[in-house]
Amino acid sequence: MDSHALVPLEKKHETIVYIFNMSEDVWPFISAMSDTRSRLLEIEENIYLADLRLFMFANEDSDILFVSPTEMSDTFTTYFKSLFGIKQIRILVPKKHSGVISNDVLEDEIIMMELVKAANSSRRLTVTSYATTLQFLDVIRELRKRSITVYTPEAPEEEDAWTVNFYGSKSGIRQFAQQSGNIEPDFQMANGLICVGIDDASKIAANKYLKEHGVVIKTNKGHAGMGLLLLRQGDLPENYIDCEKAIKKLLKKESYWDKFPIIIESFIVVNPTIAGGFPNVEFKIAKSGRAELLFVCGMRMSLSGVFGGIEISDEVMPERIATQIVDTGFFIAEQYAQAGYRGYFDVDFMLAKNGQLYITESNVRSTGGTFVYTLAVKLAGRDFMHTNYIFSNNGYSISHLAHPTFTSIYERLQPILFQKSIGEGLVMMSENLLLMRKFAYVIMAKNKKRALEIEARMVELLKG
Repeated sequence: MDSHALVPLEKKHETIVYIFNMSEDVWPFISAMSDTRSRLLEIEENIYLADLRLFMFANEDSDILFVSPTEMSDTFTTYFKSLFGIKQIRILVPKKHSGVISNDVLEDEIIMMELVKAANSSRRLTVTSYATTLQFLDVIRELRKRSITVYTPEAPEEEDAWTVNFYGSKSGIRQFAQQSGNIEPDFQMANGLICVGIDDASKIAANKYLKEHGVVIKTNKGHAGMGLLLLRQGDLPENYIDCEKAIKKLLKKESYWDKFPIIIESFIVVNPTIAGGFPNVEFKIAKSGRAELLFVCGMRMSLSGVFGGIEISDEVMPERIATQIVDTGFFIAEQYAQAGYRGYFDVDFMLAKNGQLYITESNVRSTGGTFVYTLAVKLAGRDFMHTNYIFSNNGYSISHLAHPTFTSIYERLQPILFQKSIGEGLVMMSENLLLMRKFAYVIMAKNKKRALEIEARMVELLKG
C-alpha cells in the first residue's frame, strides 16, 4: 500500500493525530551507542512497537490519524477496529525513517499536507504523541505557522517542556527525591549518588559493591534495559583493584557511559511475591493541571531489568502497598503539575524484602501500561481493576515457529481469543513484533486462576 496515496475521509468530527516517536524520546542515548549495528537494531525494534500503540485509541470515537514509522496491514487494523467498534483510522508513514520521526514528518510535504487537511474547515487539530520531545514541538510550531489551531492535550507547553527530560531522567528524579524527602517521607530511593565519567564511577561502584555485596549502575536515560547494570554478589572480583578494573571494562564497552551522568545505587533485593517486586502507579495530568489516577499494577521485569509487561488487579498487591504508592504518586503529580508538565506519567517502585518501598524512576510520557489501561477500560469498564485480572506480555518468544504471520497465529489461538459475550480471553497486540519472533498479548479474565489457564492454553496452542 502506498502510504501517500490516501483517499480523504468524509469529516464528521475532529481528528486526533498521533505521532509514534519512541526512538526520538531517547535519541541522545541511541545516538551515543558505540556499535552501529546495535544502534540500528534498537531503532528497528522501536519501529516494531508502533502497532501496540494503536490500542491507545481503544476508547476513542474520533477519527484517528496515526503517524507511524512503518506500515500496518489491513488485516491487523481490521482486527483492531472490530474489537473496539472503531470506524475511522488511517496510517501515515513518512517517506524515510531516520529514527527521529518528527523531523521525517517535517521533511515530508505530503504528510504535512495530510495533517493540514485533517484539520478541515475548522482549522483545528488535536495532536498527541508517545512523548513530548523538542522535535515534536517543532511539528506543532510548523502546523501553527500554517494557520492551524493545534490542541496538545497530552503535552506541556513549550516553556514547560524541560519537565519531560528532567523528571524522566535518573538524575532528575533523584534530585527531586532529595528535595522532597522531608515533605513526603514515603518518597524514598535506594541509597546512591550521581557522578560524571567512568573513572570516578568505577571507583565509587567498586567500593559500594564490596561493602554491600552488589551495586546498580545506570546511565541518565537508557532504554529497554540498556544503560543499566545490575551487579549481584559473585558477578565481580572480591578485591578492590580487580573489581574497579572489571567495572571500568564494562563501562568502556559503550560510549554513552562517558557522555551522560552516571547514577550508582545500592542493590535492593526485592520481594517477588507482591506485584512481582515492582509495583507501579500511573497518572494523567490534564491541561487544567488536574491529576487523575489511572491504575496501579505490578511490572513484569526480567533479571536484567528489562520491562516485559504488567499485571493489573486488586489481587496484585495488598491495599496497604497500593495506598502508599498512590499517595506518593499524587504528591509527585502535584509537583509535576505545578512545574507545568501535562500528559501521562508513571512512577516505578521496587518492594524490598524488608517491606520498604523505593522509587526507581518516573517515565514522563505514555508507558508500556497506558495502552493496556485504555484497552481494559473499553472492554471491561472503568472498574476493571475490581472485576478483572489482566496481564500483558510484550515479548513472548515464538522462535520455534518458522514463518509466523498474524493470520496463522490468529487461527491457532481462535479458541482463546477475547469474546465480548463472556468478557474474557486473549487480545493479540502486534503484528510487527512477529517479525522478531515475539508475540505480544493481553489476557483478560475474571481472576488470576482463569488468566493463567488461558495463558497455559496459549502456550499449548503455539507449540510447533
